[in-house]
Amino acid sequence: MALLVPKKWAHRKVRKGKNTGKASRCNTVAFGEYGLVSLQNERITSRQIEAARQAITRYNKRGGEMWIRIFPHTPVTKKPLDVKMGSGKGEPQFYVAKVKEGTVMFEVAGVTEEQAKEALRLAGHKLPVKTKIIKKEEA
Repeated sequence: MALLVPKKWAHRKVRKGKNTGKASRCNTVAFGEYGLVSLQNERITSRQIEAARQAITRYNKRGGEMWIRIFPHTPVTKKPLDVKMGSGKGEPQFYVAKVKEGTVMFEVAGVTEEQAKEALRLAGHKLPVKTKIIKKEEA
């Protein structure tokens, strides 16, 4: 299992920050025919992204194409158990992608509509956000 982690980073530890509002970028289907859209603001871990990716790949039996539109850049720190207050910030434990409402997280192409919708539905169950499946608008 190859988890997504940044190759290099400017700062090893970052502050939490806010995750409010709607997505103003990555909010349309750009590469595939069908997309999985977030309906909530949430932090999605690299493990959850990997689980959703596996669900899509396995259902489509490695047919068609798939794009992952989110990447976990943000490190999340955690202190060990039974450590007293103070003594600084903990070490980075895992990485998350901050996802806003309206962000297209996964895209699928090259499979039938039923296959794409079922694969994306299964992937949505692996994620901590409510999701919706959308189709690319024919321009």
